[in-house]
Amino acid sequence: MTLPVSLLLSLVAGAAAALGFEPWGLWPLTVLGIGVLFALVDAAPGRRTAAWLGWAWGVGHFTTGLTWIATAFTFQAKMPAALGWVAVVGLAMFLALYVALAAALARALPWSSTSRALGFGASWMLAEWLRGVLLSGFAWNPLGAAWLNVPGLPLLAEFIGALGLSGLMVIAGAALWLIAQPAVALTQRLAAGGMMLALLMGAVIGNGQDGETFFADNPAVLVVQPDIGQDVKYVPGAEAAHLQAYIDLTRAGLAEAGDDGSAEAPNGNLSSDGATAPDALPANAGRPVEEAPILDSMGGATDAVKAAGVDSDFGDRVESASTLVVWSESAVFGLVEEDAALRRQLASALRPRDLLLFGGVAAVRDAAGNVTELTNSLFVLDARARIVGRYDKAHLVPLGEYVPARTLMTALGLARLAPGDLDFRPGPGPRTLALPGAPAVAPMICYEIIFPHAVINQRQRPAWIANISNDAWFGPSGPPQHLAQARLRAIEEGLPIVRATPTGISAIIDAHGNVVASQPAGGRGTIGATLPPPLPQTLFGIYGHQTSAVLGLLLLLIGLTTGTGRDGRRDQRRI
Repeated sequence: MTLPVSLLLSLVAGAAAALGFEPWGLWPLTVLGIGVLFALVDAAPGRRTAAWLGWAWGVGHFTTGLTWIATAFTFQAKMPAALGWVAVVGLAMFLALYVALAAALARALPWSSTSRALGFGASWMLAEWLRGVLLSGFAWNPLGAAWLNVPGLPLLAEFIGALGLSGLMVIAGAALWLIAQPAVALTQRLAAGGMMLALLMGAVIGNGQDGETFFADNPAVLVVQPDIGQDVKYVPGAEAAHLQAYIDLTRAGLAEAGDDGSAEAPNGNLSSDGATAPDALPANAGRPVEEAPILDSMGGATDAVKAAGVDSDFGDRVESASTLVVWSESAVFGLVEEDAALRRQLASALRPRDLLLFGGVAAVRDAAGNVTELTNSLFVLDARARIVGRYDKAHLVPLGEYVPARTLMTALGLARLAPGDLDFRPGPGPRTLALPGAPAVAPMICYEIIFPHAVINQRQRPAWIANISNDAWFGPSGPPQHLAQARLRAIEEGLPIVRATPTGISAIIDAHGNVVASQPAGGRGTIGATLPPPLPQTLFGIYGHQTSAVLGLLLLLIGLTTGTGRDGRRDQRRI
């Protein structure tokens, strides 16, 4: 087979492998596609050819899997929509370099084909880890996400993480190719069969972890999805109607839930505009909170909690939260910390013991009071219109939420890629927010949820994760892929996740990664359910990527000890 034909075959195989991700879920194509890449790499005359084959595979793979990025450009008025496809292909060509690295490293191993399959799994895990950390990282669609439609196997993520699942996918594809080749030595085919048997056993073990979920006395959760698309979100004058849609759906959802009175807020007097007048606001209300309230290691409130106006004993304010209401990212326009009337309007939707978690922005001001930066934040509001918690997004999107080297980018005309003239300021990282009368929560905003072992403060483990996002940008394929990665984080950390988006897919996910309830893309309504309980801290939750590294080293060790050819000599082909 000539090199051009091999490159074309690799490109097509990579594209086919992407169909294993949501919304398609054709995971056998992922196994087949990675198997074709292994076959080409194993037969390559050297590392350079293997790298080119890996790069071609990656271009096809990422172009197919990231088509939703092109959709996002259709909502950016300052840039031509056609530029979206340029961005997709350009990003795919860059991300394909990581596949090229994995392929070159695998081909460099002077081992038999069976042992090289193990080495390929290890090199893939390394390359995928690098993809998630270098240049701010882009961990979207790890190869292991295709396992989510296979019973049992995804639950191994609580031990080896998503990277480990990706390594197993590579080994499965390579083993499938080896088994199907009559020309391959019988011993190697038997070894490949052993790999597949090990994967089957892993699925059985994982399936045994998916026990029954007991909800006990956990609070209720109400997720609101108003179906406000990106095409209408910023229509001048529509902000009030959009906010009212959130409020009306919340009131209807809480009224349907019942058991705690009507949706009218009894903690204050109803003003003429229907907003609730609070009894009293804490000292921090209306001003930026310097640090989001967090829990100390003993479960009590830290000084930061007290400074934010939240007492360590919440009994005098809220006996126990009746319902945790969750709205999406950027659900509320305006500076909510500086607008008491806006806070009262939001609180009017709540019953006395409810809490509202919602997305908005906060202003960072200079000494003269001028706004210099913004934060993309999650706020927690109680029924008395008091902000009792705030989290600032830490992992910002380059050219989406900030412009690197803005002066230079402006001169080049590229600053238009980011909406607005102000950059967002990153927050300090994962935080555990102490909620009055409710289980502590780890907020994650938008694509922060795609980064393994970076979603919670491990020293102050929360009981659940709130992932608010605006997936209205992402067309038909982005939202289900985003949801899939949230499911992986739930399994890895052993924590339930509540996702709220304006257009879907909003969902409540248990600690096994199962979707307990959801609103589909394009749906309008609410999701009501009891908050699933957390599981004991997982192995991956404790050690993170160290568990994936141990798996990779184990694969290399097995390959090293068994990596001889049929005649007992190392593979001496030119590298």
